[in-house]
Amino acid sequence: MSGFLRRLWAMMTKEAQQLRRDRMTFAMMFVMPIVQLVLFGFAINTDPKGLPAAIISYEQSSLSRALVSAIGNTGYFAFVKEPATEADANTLLQTGEVQFVLTIPRNLTRDVARGETPSVLIEADATDPATIGPALSAVNAAVSQTLAREMTGAFSRFQAGTPAVDVRLHRRYNPEGITRYNIVPGLLGIILTMTMVMMTALAVTREYERGTMENLLAMPVRPIEVMAGKIAPYVLIGTAQVLVVLIAAKVLFGVPFVGSPLVFTGAVVIFLTVNLAIGFTFSTIARNQLQAVQMSFFFLMPAILLSGFAFPFRGMPGWAQVIGELMPATHFIRIVRGVMLKGATLPQIGNEIAVMLFMLVIVVVVAISRYRVTLD
Repeated sequence: MSGFLRRLWAMMTKEAQQLRRDRMTFAMMFVMPIVQLVLFGFAINTDPKGLPAAIISYEQSSLSRALVSAIGNTGYFAFVKEPATEADANTLLQTGEVQFVLTIPRNLTRDVARGETPSVLIEADATDPATIGPALSAVNAAVSQTLAREMTGAFSRFQAGTPAVDVRLHRRYNPEGITRYNIVPGLLGIILTMTMVMMTALAVTREYERGTMENLLAMPVRPIEVMAGKIAPYVLIGTAQVLVVLIAAKVLFGVPFVGSPLVFTGAVVIFLTVNLAIGFTFSTIARNQLQAVQMSFFFLMPAILLSGFAFPFRGMPGWAQVIGELMPATHFIRIVRGVMLKGATLPQIGNEIAVMLFMLVIVVVVAISRYRVTLD
């Protein structure tokens, strides 16, 4: 028995020393739980408030101002834009600059005084039903309470009757609030992130572990050429994945595609290249395939949680949104949902495209600078 204990102790000591030398694995064991606690505890919020909204008011009266104030006091609406026309308001919704558009009709006070029931329109970007659900639920109660206070004097006879104002809620781009219309396009970004980053994260480390890196270094190729050669085949694989997801989205889930296929294809190619370049960068930093996989998982967690795929992006605190903006998946998911569900054009998603291109340049520079041209 003593021999067994000695051998067992020797194995335990050997594993402890090996773990101590592998600092990245040791750090991941403690950093990952902390990151999960912070993200789930502070960053995830399924009841977002202060959502950006635009207002078109064709009447400036005490009643209209009371309605706007009541809706704003719910805490869900932050009126940040006052478009001049309905076309401008539609553009704001389509580009995602605002989540809601509130329209106050002309002659609101006059129609109420006549006993008519004017309509106040609230248009919502319903591509993410979970984001707007609580806000729209709070509107009717807020308006009813306001009207109960305002219906005094000449308007007091309307209190016991039908509602003096009809609040109409128009869910744009996803009128029925179908969840899969939001999930399936977003899932495309997550799938590509997971597969593309993981594939190229093993590209260089695999060469070291297989002993073929010396042959690669002996070839008359530059680091940028090695990177391009490693990435190019996976672009084709990623394109095949996109086709499979799009076919499944249409056939199995009935997700609409109302935008330009050409704009969509360009965005996909850029996104694929960015993720592949990020994976290649990880492979130049990691010393072995295990470290490359660990770095990939560490990147994937915030990409999934902070991109707006699973949880409302605008419900996150400011610091979490900053981290989310650094993730290519965040911008790609906005593009995919915008093109597929809203029919967004290239100028409307131009900012998101520009951000991904800027990320690509930064990642390529880092990868080339980190690429080792010797085996040491």
